[in-house]
Parts: sequence; C-alpha cells; structure tokens
Amino acid sequence: MSNASAPAPSVGRFVPARKIAPEFVLTETMRAGEPIAAVFSRLAEKITATEATLLSVMLYGSLVARSEIDAAMRAALGETQWPVTWVEGLSCDGAPMAGVQAFAVSGRQVTRVRLGSRIVGSVYEDAGARHCLLGGLGPTARTLAAGAQVQQTFGNMEWALDQAGFELADVVRTWFYNDDILAWYGEFNRVRSAHYANVKFRTGSLPASTGIGARNADGAALTIAAWAVRPIGGGERAKEIGSPLQCPAPSYGSAFSRAMEINSGGWRRLLVSGTASIHPGGKTAWVGDAKRQVDLTMEVIGGILQSRGMDYRAVTRATAYYRDPSSLRFFNAWRIERDLQTMPVVNTHSVVCRDDLLFELELDAVAEDERGMSPST
Repeated sequence: MSNASAPAPSVGRFVPARKIAPEFVLTETMRAGEPIAAVFSRLAEKITATEATLLSVMLYGSLVARSEIDAAMRAALGETQWPVTWVEGLSCDGAPMAGVQAFAVSGRQVTRVRLGSRIVGSVYEDAGARHCLLGGLGPTARTLAAGAQVQQTFGNMEWALDQAGFELADVVRTWFYNDDILAWYGEFNRVRSAHYANVKFRTGSLPASTGIGARNADGAALTIAAWAVRPIGGGERAKEIGSPLQCPAPSYGSAFSRAMEINSGGWRRLLVSGTASIHPGGKTAWVGDAKRQVDLTMEVIGGILQSRGMDYRAVTRATAYYRDPSSLRFFNAWRIERDLQTMPVVNTHSVVCRDDLLFELELDAVAEDERGMSPST
C-alpha cells in the first residue's frame, strides 16, 4: 500500500492494544516520588494477572542505582530466570530508573537458553513458528578492542542460537547498545556489515535494529539483544517492511532494515527499527531543532504503520532516546495533541548514533493477520 492510499492517522482517544496471544509486552516506568520497588511491584501484579511467563526483560536505569534496582527486581519477581538486557538508559527527570519492558507469554511452554551458568534466551512457539528472544549478550573478554568485542559478541549470539536450534540467518530484530558509540560507530558498522556479508538471512533481508549509545552493567564495549524466528512446516513468517519516507539504511552504510513484520499464530507483529530525523537521501534533517526532529520522526514511523494498515493505537511497546532530556517536552506535546498519552513508552536520556541526531524512537505494533485467525490458533 502506498503512502498516498494509506488511511489517515487516527487522532481519536488512544486505546492501548489489548493483550494478545502468544506474546505481549508489559511496560512500567517510575512515577514521581515513588521508590524503585513500586515499579516492580506493579510489574509483578501484571504478570500474575495475565498468568504470564517472562521471556526477556529490557531494563533502562542508572548504573549507580544498579544494586538497588536489581534487589527490587528480585524481591518482586524472584531470582532471575530469563535474559536481562541492562543498559544505562538514564531517566529524563533525574529518577534512578527510566523504565522496564518485560516481554512475556501466556499459555505457552517456554524453554531457556544458557551460556555457561547464565540464562541468555527464551524459546516458545505458536502455530506458525518457533521464536527465540535473546538478551544481555556481550563479549567474553572485555579487554579486547571494541571491534574485536563486536566479533566475539556475534560469536556468543550464534552459540546461543545454536543451543536453541536456530541460526543467525533466523534473526529478524536486533538491539545494539554501544558504550561511547560516537567514538567508534563507523568501526562497529564495518564489523557488523562484514559479519552479515556471509549470512543468507531466511527473510532475504537484514534484521530490523536499534543502535544507541549506552553503557552496560558489565563494562563491555556493547551489549545486545535479538529476536529470531524459524517457521514450523515451511513458509514465510517474517519479511522486510520498507519506509515510505526514508531510504534503506544500507544505502548510507548501516546494515539493518527499517522494519520487519512477523506473521505467525494469527497476528502480525511490526517491529520498527530505531528511527530518527533523516532525509530520504540519508542526511540528518532539521539539525539543531529538536521539535522538528521529533515531528519528522513521528511522521516517518506513522508512514510505516500506515503502510501495514496500522496506526499508533496498535503500539505495544516503544522506547524513546533523547540526546537532551529537555527534548521530552516536544514528544509529550506531540502525544497530547493526538491523545496518545497512554502509549506504552520508556523515555531515556541516551546518545543517538549521530552527533546531530537529537531524538530516536523504536516501537512494536500488532494487528490480527488478514485471515483473522483467533489468538488461540
């Protein structure tokens, strides 16, 4: 569907996407003046109410408060039996924690993937595919040069995938959180591109991805997460979705797709890569103007959603990254104008992969597939 023929964005009251099968995301952020424990208490209540099993957790907080955050998570959820991607995504209001996103599943058997003593992945299946969510992966030797740490991290990811019966070719979505990203993003892209050059991805396309500057809890050059999909009984279960308003990222040297869509078990899951204010030709748009960068970013993502028959009401998870936390006001204003205040989003003070990009947003959205299969299919 072309952008011109797509339905107009909804501006009615935002209705959060209902819980769907097989998986969903539970998002919690810190409220003004509350203790860290309250965040995880709410998360625990949601897990109990949905009879969910955690698949993977993305945690954005201050490393200074890591011990307190980890203790609060254990007290509410028990000992960690799922992968955790722990990054210093600072809050925009000075709170010790920006938020937590818990990928979960209800009514499905889950098996865990271990590397040594660590749980780094979870596997489940629906009617159409097996899914593997990996998190908290990094290099084994943190003393290596940054590029070598990337290579080693890819090796660990492939090892984990192999343990679960998957290959790198099955990966449809990645998250890369690189310490001091601006100092070595070019090298990172070269290493990633070289590694992907020998991979025949099942979808025929590069994975969707996010690349953000953020320290990690292990002091490594980077930490990563990934989602792999392997069809059951053959057939296509994931495909690349292009952006109507931006060029493909490989055209300017970044090895990722703008979005991927997983169609399995009666649902279409649209995974939109980290998206920022970039002209169709690949150059940064609205340099120095945070408001216009926010507006363009949301227009671009809106175009991707519309191309798949969705709008912002279908969003199930979002993460916003701000170079300057004061830019949050522009995103808040954008949401208020469209009555999207309850959209599930974690706002973080982080460094985007270009020094002139002030805002980036990634998100997931979900809709029933064209056949209208029921969630229990």
